[in-house]
Amino acid sequence: MWLVVLIHTHMKCPKCKYDDTKVVDSREATEGSEIRRRRECEKCNFRFTTFERIETANFLVIKKDGSREPYNREKVRGGIWKACEKRQVTEEQIVALIDKLEAEWIGFGKEVPTKMIGEGVMDALKELDEVAYIRFASVYRHFKDLESFKKELSKLLD
Repeated sequence: MWLVVLIHTHMKCPKCKYDDTKVVDSREATEGSEIRRRRECEKCNFRFTTFERIETANFLVIKKDGSREPYNREKVRGGIWKACEKRQVTEEQIVALIDKLEAEWIGFGKEVPTKMIGEGVMDALKELDEVAYIRFASVYRHFKDLESFKKELSKLLD
């Protein structure tokens, strides 16, 4: 089901930077976890698409050195995309993977260790694409030599 609405907002046009755009179409995206909006600039009539999602993952990440920083979905998404480069993995699969992981991480409270995030991403990638898993693991686990890489590969093959 889709919904057409005309809402004026103060989102800037990416083309001419004018402050007023209107929403000309809204639809659910990514199985209802996002809303896709088609917008049109009031000045130059340029049309563009935006996505809205409810911010559900609002927690701190505890880094290896003990410091804390706010969770950043785009940082996780970027790491996953690097691992999945030139693989048969879609944006929808990655969004679903991150949504599922975030739901798990939120269950651990207001602070989540990076180790839990990294291990969660690795486990999810192992199910999604084995090559992406090896790529991510090689960066995350900092393989120092061929022997440590072989051990991880043999675990995957077993």
